[in-house]
Amino acid sequence: MEVPLAGTLCWMSDEQLTYRSSGVDIDQAQRALRAVLGSVKDTYTEDVVAGVGGFGALFRANFGDMEKPLLVSSIDGVGTKTKVAAMLGDHTNLGRDIVNHCVNDILCQGARPLFFLDYFGCSRLQGLVFEEIVQGMAEACGEVGASLIGGETAEMPGVYTEDEIDLVGSIVGVVDQDRKLPRGKMQVGDSVIGIASNGLHTNGYSLARRALFEVGGLSVRDQMPGLGRTIGAELLRPHRCYFNAVYPILQDTESVYAVAHITGGGLYDNIPRVLPSDVRVTIEKRSWTPLPIFQLIQQTGGIAETEMYRAFNMGIGMVMIADRMIAPAVVQRLNDAGESAAIIGEVQPGSHEVQIL
Repeated sequence: MEVPLAGTLCWMSDEQLTYRSSGVDIDQAQRALRAVLGSVKDTYTEDVVAGVGGFGALFRANFGDMEKPLLVSSIDGVGTKTKVAAMLGDHTNLGRDIVNHCVNDILCQGARPLFFLDYFGCSRLQGLVFEEIVQGMAEACGEVGASLIGGETAEMPGVYTEDEIDLVGSIVGVVDQDRKLPRGKMQVGDSVIGIASNGLHTNGYSLARRALFEVGGLSVRDQMPGLGRTIGAELLRPHRCYFNAVYPILQDTESVYAVAHITGGGLYDNIPRVLPSDVRVTIEKRSWTPLPIFQLIQQTGGIAETEMYRAFNMGIGMVMIADRMIAPAVVQRLNDAGESAAIIGEVQPGSHEVQIL
């Protein structure tokens, strides 16, 4: 009996080994990209020199009348919200989720978005899922004047499980150095303004899924009590984008001192990121009512209130800290722009923390 030498490839099949037979379909990826290319190119501004198709995208550094332009960048992912989308077979809003999340992040530095790039990872590319997600990205980019300038589609069987996807986005924006946030004028007595969220946005889904589906034995197709919507539909509500309501206010006044995007870590961990070291913020939780989805998660999972406020946004998607004299006018402008905003707390002497009362 002869033993093959080390390194000898033995292929005992009449079928020729190809990339496709190994689980990666390059042709499918190209077809899916062609299907959304028109929507992607619709996001291009006059500063896009070269977009999708090259080895790198080119963007003209044209910042108008900014005297000291600073580039602001951020990267984040949708996380396990993709699991809920797969359970419902609805990926429509995931593209919006990742764009809006990233836009909100750089808004906390006072930046407007310039361009966005994405990473789409999967075990096996499903063209319709890919098209739904990229279409959502393109629409969200268009709504804030950003260009969807490129991305990466990675089909990796053996790394991702069957039908699993991963979605990550990276954004670059710009702000004039003299208008960047946070500004160093915050004082004791300044107001904390809360802007309502749509729901979980893109954080806390591992805890939510554990509480609702594993502990509570519920299904994505069960009805939310009194809402006429399913639990799945409520969990998939898109991450709200605050740019078009907040950015004009930042341009019109220097009395908004800081903006915080309430993502993972909740109010407790995100507000201190924009505070000076010698103040704290107190939040009056009775100034708004958390959405029913948060109540259902807490009750079903038996989760402590402090843990809820650390894991979830609890109905507040963004916080602005403003001079108390102009805070009511800021709230009015936000509400006129279609947001739901209210004064929910104030700045006090303290040690760089958040107290929720």
